[in-house]
Order: sequence, then C-alpha cells, then structure tokens
Amino acid sequence: MNYLYSLNPLLQTIIATLFTFTITSLGSALVFFFKKVNHNILKSMLALSAGIMLSASFFSLINPAIEQSNKLNLNIPLTLSIGLFLGTTLLYLADKLFNKKIKHKSIKRNIMLILSITIHNIPEGMAIGVAFASILTSITTPASAFALAIGIGIQNFPEGSAISLPLRQDGLSRFKSFLFGSLSGLIEIISGIIGYLLVLKISILLPYLLSFAAGAMIYVVIQELIPDSQNSNKKEFMTILTMIGFTIMMILDLSLG
Repeated sequence: MNYLYSLNPLLQTIIATLFTFTITSLGSALVFFFKKVNHNILKSMLALSAGIMLSASFFSLINPAIEQSNKLNLNIPLTLSIGLFLGTTLLYLADKLFNKKIKHKSIKRNIMLILSITIHNIPEGMAIGVAFASILTSITTPASAFALAIGIGIQNFPEGSAISLPLRQDGLSRFKSFLFGSLSGLIEIISGIIGYLLVLKISILLPYLLSFAAGAMIYVVIQELIPDSQNSNKKEFMTILTMIGFTIMMILDLSLG
C-alpha cells in the first residue's frame, strides 16, 4: 500500500478506476457460471454498498468540499447546493430521458439496464478522479481516496451481474452478455481521468465537483440501492448491512483521512 500511496495521483486515479472496472467485469463474469444468482446475496451487496457510498458522500466528498470552499473564500452553502443540485439533476434527467425514449418492453429493459448503470458510473468515476486530485491540495489522503474507490467497487459487482444475467436470459450469448456488462464499467476510467484533469486545470471547480459527485452518489443510493436492497423478505437485515457499510467507510475515512 505504501507503494500505491507514493505514486502520482493521476496514476492512482487510473489504478483505482481500473479496480472498479475489474470488479464490474467480475460481476459480469457470473454469467459464465450461473443463469441466476441468489437474490439475497446481490441485495446484501447492494445494502452494504449503499451504506459505504452514503458515508463516502459525506466524509470523502462533502467534508472536503466544505474545506476547499473555505480555502477559496467561496460561499459554502451556495457552492455545495449548486454541486448537489447539478449531480442530482443529471441522473434524474437521464432516468427520465431513457424512460421516455424506449417503448418496447424487452428492449427497453435491457437498454435501460446498460444505459442507466453506465450513466451512473460517470459521476462515480469522477468522484474517484476528484478525490485523488484533491490529494494535491492536501484536502484528502491517498488512503481516503482508495477507500472511496473500494466502496464504489463493491457496489459495481452486483451492477455487472445485473446487466449480464438478464441479457443472457433474453437469449444473448454468454460472451456478449459479459461484454456489455463489463463495458458499462469502462466509463469510470474515462470519467475518472476527466474529473482529475478538470480539478488540476481549474482548481476553483474542486468544491463544485466534489459536491456534484456527492449529489449523484446520494441520488443513486436513495433511488436505486436502498429500494432494491429493501425489496427483500429480510428488510431488517438489509438495513443493518447498510449501517455496517456506513460505519466501515466512516471509520476508514476518519482514521486514514
């Protein structure tokens, strides 16, 4: 880990997003072994990752956004509100757009799966890139940024299988189902680099991008992860897992960051 911490933050960004992409691919690879995966296992992972991402939104993104806004003498409530609103609005509009454009039920389901998860991976990748870029301003640490990437990576596993398994059930080959599931995570590498470079070139964007990423992640947690995980006969257990995920990420961030 010390070697990873000593690397250039841009290289750390690439490594971290490659990690999240790999986890997505591993989730997609379940299509080679199963036609279906135990729903309770997938829902447990969603519940855990919901807590991790919610915690990361506050401790790894919003808190650093407050610190950087203070350093730049920006209006903190206004800056965070703008970022949170834009992050939330982006995903809301994307969901509405693709819900209206696609009518055929089977095609709609599959395309929505691919597009929605791919779109949601954009701010997640940016969150990683922004987190590592903020190392240069001493707002966060490599350990904290990697912890954020791990949290995002965990929830990418069920996302990968959520694409590949339904595609396989609808008659697509195992390889093509795997390929579509894996490619949905590729955007995180690209968006991670873009997020990093944006902060590097225009430092005043950092608090806006941090809160933007937080807004997008919170939207995903509230709109998808928590409802999906709660759609179970073990709701109390899923709630406990969400709190465990939140606590784990909080401890990691506060002790390492």
